[in-house]
Parts: sequence; structure tokens; C-alpha cells
Amino acid sequence: MHLPPTSRTRKRTVWPLGIAACVALLLSPPGLLAQSANPGVTFSAAAPGATLPAGWKNLPVVNGKPMTQYTLVHDGHTTVLQADANRSASALMHEGDIDLAQTPVVAWRWKADKPIEGADNHVGSKEDAPARLVFCFDGDTKKLSLFDRASMQVAKRLGGQDLPYATLMYIWSTTAAPGSVIANPHTGRVQMIVVSGQPGDAGQWQSLRRNIAQDYEKAFHEPPGRITGYGLLTDTDNTETTTRAWYGDIQFLPGP
Repeated sequence: MHLPPTSRTRKRTVWPLGIAACVALLLSPPGLLAQSANPGVTFSAAAPGATLPAGWKNLPVVNGKPMTQYTLVHDGHTTVLQADANRSASALMHEGDIDLAQTPVVAWRWKADKPIEGADNHVGSKEDAPARLVFCFDGDTKKLSLFDRASMQVAKRLGGQDLPYATLMYIWSTTAAPGSVIANPHTGRVQMIVVSGQPGDAGQWQSLRRNIAQDYEKAFHEPPGRITGYGLLTDTDNTETTTRAWYGDIQFLPGP
């Protein structure tokens, strides 16, 4: 859909971080990102320098902003995904194909080179993170507040597609303790759970495990709906800095 210049400008202000990438995923032509029988990704099975795994696509957070670069590299004896952000923001995303009734737990590894100077996930103008996992959910929009429904209607008119009902992120952040839930500064329909960023975390591989269904209920106070997209995101567009992070394999497992 081609929007007039004024609409493009409004679009940048309406969509908070992460939502535009989910919408871009939903707007992709049918079959472009094929459903997988085994959700998750095994970067370790690829060769360094290979193309990104099938079904994964680097999507802009906001059109016109620089893109974060995602490449497969060697780390020790294992292939991992390296994310390089230079005043940039884009998400590596896949269509939603996760049955939370069967596999509500996500397990992954990541490593952030260092904290992002000046970043603060509570503040819109500083809302960057060296590493994030992103999950977009469907749901009953009739249950939302009048303000949230109006915002979604405006965004749909601009983008031609419904916004995700909710977006849950796990983030690397130094501005809150692990387990803290931070609402996106622009909308409560995006909630972030801090899982890394304490002293000593920088430069170290961390193995993490979270129950998505339980965390969604904690953040949004209701059971989760269908996942429409998931992926990862490294961004420095607000702080206008650079950062590097690495992601290992991502698995979805039975609970608890």
C-alpha cells in the first residue's frame, strides 16, 4: 500500500517499537514465510556466512530507518546469529506457529557486548535494547479500552492491516531488575519483561528459559491468544548509538 507523504509521517508516530515489524510480517504475501512444523530456530546447524534460515526475514521497525544487520558467524565451535545495530532498528521475524498449549516455554541463549549508553526502556526517546525476543499475539479487540481501539483503528487506516492485539518482549536492560515488567512508553499493548542486564551480564553468554503463557498473563492480566509472529530485535535508533549482540538457538518446549 502506497501512502501519501503526510500519512507516512503519521505512521512513524503511531506505531511503537516492534509493532510495525509484526504488521510487516502479517502484510507479507501468503507463503512468503512458510509455517514450520517445528517452531524455533537452530542457528548452530548453519554455516557461518550462510543465508538466514528459511522463513525468517529482516523487517523494518519504521520505514526509512537504517536496518540492523543480522549475520551468521562462528563463536567458538558454534554458529550463532550476530546482530549489529548502528543507529538502526529492524527485527528478524517469523510467522507465528507456536501452540502454547503444547509448548508454552521458550529457551534460548544470547550475549550482549555491553549496555547501550543512555538507553532507558521507560522513556520513549531512549527506548533501545541490545537484545530482545518478540512475540505478537491475536486477541479480542472488543475488550480493549476506547483509547486503545481508537489507536488501532488509526493505525489500520494508515497501514491497511490490523495491529497485533498485544506484543510481549523479553529484553536485555539495565534500567530495571530481572523479572520487572515495563510498558512501552507509547502503548500498554506492548509489554517488556527484563531478563538480562545486571552487572556481569555484558560479554557473557546467558542461557534463559521463560514460560510465555505465564508471562503473558502476568503482563496483560489474561490468558494469551494465538501467536501471529515471533522473532528477535536489536536496536539503537533512539539513542543513536551502536551495539552488538549474539543469539543462539531458540527452542519451544513443554511446560512448566
